Amino acid sequence: MTAARTRRSARSASRVRQAAHWRRPPRPRISVLIEAPEWRRRVPNVASLVRRAANAALAADPPMSTVELSLVLADDRMVHQLNRRWRGYDKPTNVLSFPADDRAARLPRNVCRPLGDVVIASGVTVAEARTQGKSVGAHLAHLVVHGVLHLLGHDHERDADAERMEAMEVSILQRLGIADPYRCDR
Repeated sequence: MTAARTRRSARSASRVRQAAHWRRPPRPRISVLIEAPEWRRRVPNVASLVRRAANAALAADPPMSTVELSLVLADDRMVHQLNRRWRGYDKPTNVLSFPADDRAARLPRNVCRPLGDVVIASGVTVAEARTQGKSVGAHLAHLVVHGVLHLLGHDHERDADAERMEAMEVSILQRLGIADPYRCDR
């Protein structure tokens, strides 16, 4: 092999390594299920909004492999039933996160891994947005980010964890052009 050919080969290998280093993981697969028609009436381009919010949360704490998740925009009745069955609370809540079971974490990196499901109640979300003086869309985006962070393993049971999770939410929402949902002077 000639010296020039060796240099070209080395440069080519270097470019391949650099390209592999900068390669982004494949985009997550996000399914949006609009189970309650009022979501379409209340939030323009609701499917696009929740996908952007989920992608922003995933970008803030990227999973090691490609993931898939479902965002379910439900009514209060559906969330009430899920909350009663899975959490033992006989009322609706704003957002529920259902992480995929531990077996999904053992899948090879090159396989799309199920992350879980996020379910959001329309009536509760609308009422909270009104009470907090913000748009339904902004509050919905916050709940999606919150729910996806739960799927990624973040929690707010302890004060330090809650502060860390809230800071992540604020940062993610800021990148989406949404004001800090925890500020009192909105």
